[in-house]
Amino acid sequence: MSPSRNDPLVHTLSEAVGGPIGNHAAPGLIRSGWWTVELVLIILTVIAAIGGVLIKGYCQAVGWNPPTEFYATCYSDFPTLFKERGLADGVLPLFSHSALFEYPVITSLIAGFTALLVPGVGATDARATTYFDINAILVAVMWLITVIATARSNPRRPWDAAFVALAPGIILSGFINWDMWAVALLALGLLAFSRNHPALAGAAIGLGTATKFYPVLVLGVFVLLALRTGRWRQTLVTIGSAVIAWFVVDFPAAIANPRDWSFFFAYSTDRDPSFSSAYYSWNLLADRMHLAKLSAATTNTIFVVAFGLCCLAIAFIALHAPRRPRVAQLAFLVVAAFILTGKVYSPQYVVWLIPLFALARPRWRDFLVWMAGEALHWVAVWMYIGWTTSNGPVQNNIDTPYYVLAVVVHMITLLYVCLHVVADIYDPATDPIRRSREDDPQGGAFDGAPDRWTLASLWKPRQPAESSAP
Repeated sequence: MSPSRNDPLVHTLSEAVGGPIGNHAAPGLIRSGWWTVELVLIILTVIAAIGGVLIKGYCQAVGWNPPTEFYATCYSDFPTLFKERGLADGVLPLFSHSALFEYPVITSLIAGFTALLVPGVGATDARATTYFDINAILVAVMWLITVIATARSNPRRPWDAAFVALAPGIILSGFINWDMWAVALLALGLLAFSRNHPALAGAAIGLGTATKFYPVLVLGVFVLLALRTGRWRQTLVTIGSAVIAWFVVDFPAAIANPRDWSFFFAYSTDRDPSFSSAYYSWNLLADRMHLAKLSAATTNTIFVVAFGLCCLAIAFIALHAPRRPRVAQLAFLVVAAFILTGKVYSPQYVVWLIPLFALARPRWRDFLVWMAGEALHWVAVWMYIGWTTSNGPVQNNIDTPYYVLAVVVHMITLLYVCLHVVADIYDPATDPIRRSREDDPQGGAFDGAPDRWTLASLWKPRQPAESSAP
């Protein structure tokens, strides 16, 4: 389906170049010749990746040092962790016992083994830049994999992957951390699930969970849709494969080095509310107004309750909506709920949601509104961190209320998208995918499946049995 016909914003903009594509054109994948949609998407992704690396150009030229790396908005965890976690000195997370590393197993291994590729010794700026370059190349590869997997997850709408290829959120934040590895693994998992390969889907999701925690949330989506349709086989195989894949990766690390392996879980539990979360913003305002601040324990309790309530609301929507929701719609909602209720919102977390948005709500207007909110937060957080962590010059800083306002804007724009996704679920006529005469391209066995059980069926009065008496 062509965006110029299906997306109102693209439809309007296309008038400047002759209007929407005609009914007899072929907007999908081009089967003949070398100029295919996927090739165009690859080129767009490479251009966007180059732009993302160029944003870090100032730090590559003068070094990765605070506060200039914040004020130049070129901060990345790669060189910082390389210098501060012993990676520059040969420390290998999970293998060396001299330093703790606050990331899951696969991320820890990526961080350690890419450090071994950096020539020389010592935590110099030149070596840190080389470490950034190596990891940036690998992140760009993961970005390309995500784009292609997203395009192939719905062959009738491959151009929706352009949201991922050109996403401002990935350009700005994709090279901060290793999150794109988990994003690519989840994208591959959804692709495999859409093609009825549950074992491969589960393996990819399990490996993604061993990289960053959030992909495991999608398994709950499969459970909800299995409840509604009664089609359990694909879901159970996917969950089983995910558990096995995660276990194969994590169990050896847990046995060989339980202290380092468990540090990620302990760190996530014990850490105080951190940058850009609702709890951190409250603590900033509470400090100014002399109100009670939230401790780590209190925040954990609030997070569990808030996220649990969000999951119950999503389960209600999944089982109550007149038509079965799509996998991507529910996946977007549950990951967004996890982000909004979490104890920290690092700028790169936005990359978790962008491929899910492309599958759940491919509308450019909503996407650009959301990205504008994320870009505002991206600038504000660096100005604020430069002040609070590095005592940077006052002329480069923003005061606390403005930073909190940027956090609120980020949350509001994300909620704005969530509300549109919910509206699409309850009114499929507004859903861009179902308007294209599809049911659920990522649904696998759920695609086209009739309802076996819904909440509405519980409320229907039973029909009285007909009497057989004469």
